[in-house]
Parts: sequence; structure tokens; C-alpha cells
Amino acid sequence: MTLHLHDSAAGAVREFAPLVPGRVGIYVCGATPQGSPHLGHVRAQVAFDVLRRWLLRTGHEVTMVRNVTDIDDKILAKAAEAGVPWWAHAYRFEREFAAAYDALGVLPPTVEPRATGHVPEMVELIARLVERGHAYAAPDGSGDVYFDVRSWPSYGELTHQSLDDMEPAADADPRGKRDPRDFALWKGAKPSEPASASWDTPWGRGRPGWHLECSAMAGRYLGPRFDVHGGGLDLRFPHHENEQAQSRAAGDGFANFWLHNHFVTMAGEKMSKSLGNVLGIPHLLREHRAVVLRYYLVSAHYRTALEHSATSLVEAEAAYSRLEGFVRRAAERLGEQPAGQVPDAFAAAMDDDLATPAALAVLHEAVRAGNSALAAGDEAALRTAYEQVRAGLDVLGLDPFSEPWASQAQGSDTARAALDVLVRARLQDRATARAARDFATADAVRDALKDAGIVIEDTPTGARWSLEGEQ
Repeated sequence: MTLHLHDSAAGAVREFAPLVPGRVGIYVCGATPQGSPHLGHVRAQVAFDVLRRWLLRTGHEVTMVRNVTDIDDKILAKAAEAGVPWWAHAYRFEREFAAAYDALGVLPPTVEPRATGHVPEMVELIARLVERGHAYAAPDGSGDVYFDVRSWPSYGELTHQSLDDMEPAADADPRGKRDPRDFALWKGAKPSEPASASWDTPWGRGRPGWHLECSAMAGRYLGPRFDVHGGGLDLRFPHHENEQAQSRAAGDGFANFWLHNHFVTMAGEKMSKSLGNVLGIPHLLREHRAVVLRYYLVSAHYRTALEHSATSLVEAEAAYSRLEGFVRRAAERLGEQPAGQVPDAFAAAMDDDLATPAALAVLHEAVRAGNSALAAGDEAALRTAYEQVRAGLDVLGLDPFSEPWASQAQGSDTARAALDVLVRARLQDRATARAARDFATADAVRDALKDAGIVIEDTPTGARWSLEGEQ
């Protein structure tokens, strides 16, 4: 099968082919750690983690670069409000983002560069642009350096906009610009900002512009041309438009594919700190299992808005528990077996622009077939369903026997074992009552367990119990 992905630059789905056969380079815009991560932040990382896992499953080597924008206007402002050094503020929340990614089972990137560690590459990129006539130092002595958008006729091609229809760039004082839409490559040091937030350059002390940072880091680790650049839909303009313009104007081919995930929304509004409608990851993890958060994010196509409601995660818990419960019950019967091949229909869905809702539907259908095989004692059919479900869940980062979920399950084994002792004692009471034909007592035991969220299944080998939603 052939993978097809929606390229934002083309505005259409097209066939994906690596620039180097069997090897894929991916750059994903990571955190700007000005505050705690929310569900919208981690959606992008989960989406591109699924792409990476599918490429690995289909035999590719993947170099994944996920940057940290550890200096920008907002970080400096937030740090000043908090009365802490800007670098301490950034590092505190960088750790929170990393913990959130790890908690949701996102594979570690091949490299995770920080912007502040790549100033030499940024200075070199600016010099190339100045030499080619696409950048200029502001004549007002501010130390700012700008990209000259009118010098690059292709500016606007990523987002299919006309330059004359664009709003002025709001990233620096417009007095030093030739055109209001010129954007800052370098920002001259200001007396109001910490001295530690500036570096020496041929144009004076200062700090990098946001767009310049990503171009320099992508080039450092993936070369002048690479396969995929990803990020949230809100980054298409101006960030990704500016990245592409400055990199290509400097002579680099840059990204061959542009992929963008949609927002997490609440009441139709994008989740964002400025709107005050964020769902922080630390808060969510106190109330829900991390694997359920991941299932919830994977359950919608990455290019569709994910509308969050009060019942969203309850429904995700029930849906994931059906998959997880089958895998565990099948493993009890078969012994834990390695994952097999994904079903053909699952592969077709993933190759169709990572259609994870359709892929999950295939796995749920396999679970239904597997449960029927389990009830009928058809071990061959059970084994097939088990291996297929585990393989598909592995691609989606949801296999309950893989990390980090396996360790989390082990951590809950003690509580589960204690619950098992209590439930089995009640089941023995029920069995004794049934043997004495005291069906009223037997039914009362069953109903009490059901009210506690415990479901009883009578089988030829005795009663089994599971938590509601695990069936």
C-alpha cells in the first residue's frame, strides 16, 4: 500500500515518498514553555507520534526533531511578572511539557534542540539572507534585522495568500521596516530586557525572532531539504509561512510536506490560554488515565476539530476499556503473545491520511469477533483477533502491554489484587446461595456488585468479573 498525506502547501492529499528511500526526516514545532501544557498542545505531539509509529511499522527509519522555543517575547514577559529569571521560567515549563508527552506515551524525539543552543546557526542563516538581498538591518539603529517579503515573490504560497491582503507583522517596531509585513529575523537588545537574553552578532546584541529559530534548527539536524514539517493549524501563518520563505530564500529546499493538525475546541472555540478555556494536562491526569487521554486524541482524525465536552473522556474510557479488556482476557486464555500483523483494513485506513477513526473501527470489529471466539472456545480465531488488535493498538500507541501503560498497570496490581479477593468472596457467597436455590440472595449479590461497577459473567469454568467498560 502507499501512504497518502494531506499536504497543506498543495491543499490536497498526495502520495508520500521519502526523499531518501526508507528514511524519513520529520520536524515538529514543539513547546514554547511560557506556561503549563494543555490538551491542545499535546494533540499535535500525539498526532505526529502516530505518523512516526506508522512509518516505523511500515519499515522506515525516522529522524524526529521536536524543538523547544525557550526564548521569546511571552517567556520574557511571563518571567518578569513572576519575578524569576527567564531561563528558569522556561525550563520549569519545559519539564512540564516533557512530562506530559511522556505521560501520553509519545516516543522521545531523536533530538530535542533548544533555540538558545543554536544562535550560531541562526546568525549564519541571517548572513546568507542579507548576502542574497532578502534581509536588511533596520536603519534606525535598533539592531533589528528583517526579512524583506517583497524580495521573495513566492511569499504567501504556503497559505495561498496575496501579500497585499496580509496584515502587518506585529513582531517588532514598524519604524525600521521597509514594508509593514516584513518580519523580524533578529531583535535588537532593549534596556528593559535582561542582559542574559541577548547575544553578540554582526548587527549588534539581541535575540532571535521566532520564525528564524525553527528554520535554523531544522537545517542543523535534517539538512537543507527534508520530508515533513508538522505542527498545529494555528502555526500555518505567520510562523510556517515565514519559515518556508526565509529558508527557501536562503537557498534551502526546506520541507517537502507540510502537515497540520486541527484544534481541540470547547463550545466551538479553540482551546487557548488567552481565551481561558484550557484543560491542563496535570489536572486531567489526576482525573483520568493517561492512556484514555491518548485514546481520546487518537479517536478523531488529526485534521478535524476535536470538540471537548463533559462526557468526552467518560466515553473514551468506555471505548478504550473494551479494547483493553479483550486484550487482557485473550492473554489470560492464550498466554501473552507478540503482536502480529495489522488487519488490511487497518493499514488501508492509516495509509489514507492517517484515518485513525476508521482504523479504530477496524480494531473494535476485531474485538467483537475475538469475544465471539472466546465464548465459543475457538482458539485459532481468538489468536488471530488478539494479534491483530495488539498490532493496531501498538501503531496507535495504545497497546496495554507496552510502555508506559504496562508499568502503570503493574503499579495498580496491588489494588486490583485486593479488589479481586473481595469480589471473589462475594462470588463465593453467590455460588453458595445458588447451590441452595436461594436465588433471591444470589441476585442481591449480583446486583450489589453491579451497583459498584462490577460486571459478572457466568462461564462454564465459573463466574468471572470485570470492571464496567472492560467487556
